Order: sequence, then structure tokens, then C-alpha cells
Amino acid sequence: MNSKKGFKTAILKSVNDNRAVLIRLITGLIFLTEGIQKYLFPESLGTGRFLQIGFSNPAFWAYFTGTFEIICGIFVLIGLFTRVAAIPLLIIMMTAFVTTKWPILLNKGFWVMAHEYRTDFAMTLLLIYLIIYGSGRWSIDSNLLKSR
Repeated sequence: MNSKKGFKTAILKSVNDNRAVLIRLITGLIFLTEGIQKYLFPESLGTGRFLQIGFSNPAFWAYFTGTFEIICGIFVLIGLFTRVAAIPLLIIMMTAFVTTKWPILLNKGFWVMAHEYRTDFAMTLLLIYLIIYGSGRWSIDSNLLKSR
């Protein structure tokens, strides 16, 4: 029972400052809007994009990814189970690198890939920050931990 309580506390515990709120706002809003756009513009950002990248069953993967981006983006935005929500988003970022940026690196070189990867790189680092440091003082995680 104690290990379960310790695990929950470790997930909710975070740095006790206000800085993380900016990182959560940036990360949460970007993933939320990207997820919504997969539904709004399926030809260019949803199913069509996943088909172009080479996914089998692109409709499933586009909506699956979009749904995770929306749900996890909201969780990060409000600071609810932030560490847990950041993990699927990090997997999405790693998949995006392998499927879209790695081919650019191989075909066009480092500098073209570096230019194309700049936003993904920043988002990946922000997610790593949230996984390491948590959601900060102004979050639901922090309030849940205080109520314990």
C-alpha cells in the first residue's frame, strides 16, 4: 500500500515554483491545437499527412494521434497528471522525428533537417522538462498533492 501511495506522490510532486506554468501553457496549447487541426484539416494535417508519411491505416493513426494530442494537451495545460500526459506526447514527438525528420537528414543533410526539426526539438525538450520537474505550483497536480 505504501509503494502505491509513494508512486502517486511521485507522479504528482513537482518543483514548487511558478515557472512551469509557462512551459505547460506553451506545450499544452501547441499539442491541443495540433490535435484539433488533425480533425479540421484531414487532407493536409490528418489522414492525408499520415498517408504521405507512409503509415498503413492512416485514418486510424491520424485520429488516434490527434485524440492523444487533444487529451494530453489539455492535461498538460491544466497541470493534471502532467508527467503521465507528457509520455504519450513524447512518443508522438519521437515518432515524428523518425518518420519525417530522419528521412530529411538522410536525403537533404543536417542543416535542412535542423531547420525543419526546430519546433519539434523545442517541444521535445519542453516535454522532457515536464517529465523531470512536473507541473509546478500552479497546477491541479500541486493542489491534489496538498489535499493529501
